[in-house]
Amino acid sequence: MEGKEEDVRVGANKFPERQPIGTSAQSDKDYNEPPPAPLFEPGELSSWSFWRAGIAEFIATFLFLYITVLTVMGVKRSPNMCASVGIQGIAWAFGGMIFALVYCTAGISGGHINPAVTFGLFLARKLSLTRALYYIVMQCLGAICGAGVVKGFQPKQYQALGGGANTVAPGYTKGSGLGAEIIGTFVLVYTVFSATDAKRNARDSHVPILAPLPIGFAVFLVHLATIPITGTGINPARSLGAAIIYNKDHSWDDHVMGVLGWTIHWCCTCCSLPCDCHQSHPLQVQKLR
Repeated sequence: MEGKEEDVRVGANKFPERQPIGTSAQSDKDYNEPPPAPLFEPGELSSWSFWRAGIAEFIATFLFLYITVLTVMGVKRSPNMCASVGIQGIAWAFGGMIFALVYCTAGISGGHINPAVTFGLFLARKLSLTRALYYIVMQCLGAICGAGVVKGFQPKQYQALGGGANTVAPGYTKGSGLGAEIIGTFVLVYTVFSATDAKRNARDSHVPILAPLPIGFAVFLVHLATIPITGTGINPARSLGAAIIYNKDHSWDDHVMGVLGWTIHWCCTCCSLPCDCHQSHPLQVQKLR
């Protein structure tokens, strides 16, 4: 009988039960849940970290526009796609810059570099209205300056090559472009929230380091899919900066469509946010000293 009991124990341990995944793996909370950010936080205005974060967003968006607009213009200047990096190269430029810039600024401002991301985090109560408005203003200013520097280098080519402004491609309606922008914005922001989720951070210590990678890759994939449709306007600051410097009515009309796209997306998302949506993560909400 003792031998049989030993066999039973060995058999039970030979095929152990799989480890539970997701929230079922946590009997007790092993992650921190900061309280939801207040709507207004006047104390932030006296903190250097608040102003430093906005400067980081400005510089990041400036560099983002500078590199990506130059890449777009380089492709348009070429006689054919085979003589340039093509759509794939443009998509890699956008995704690669987001990866690098999010990695560089995550510890300072959270690495938003996109008013749509900032607005979404505000709706999720992960940052105050004061900080959200400040970020969006700095992002837009950085985008305008980045596109302006490109135009300053080559004003004639800038106007002739479209200045990197977003327009709906021939053969597509504005409704099609609007749908593409809504889905593209959803993919981006869904990836941001998933890659920086507090529960995942608690389970996997390497997630904060790798978070910029899926975000940049999502930007790459969305651009790969929607560049042929709208030029991809999932970043309102990027579209606004190029539209202001290029200053053409057609670009302005399509930019308004892009802004409408991410606004509709977030209005729909706001209605479905769970009650515990304020659960945060170290990349987006930090108390910086």
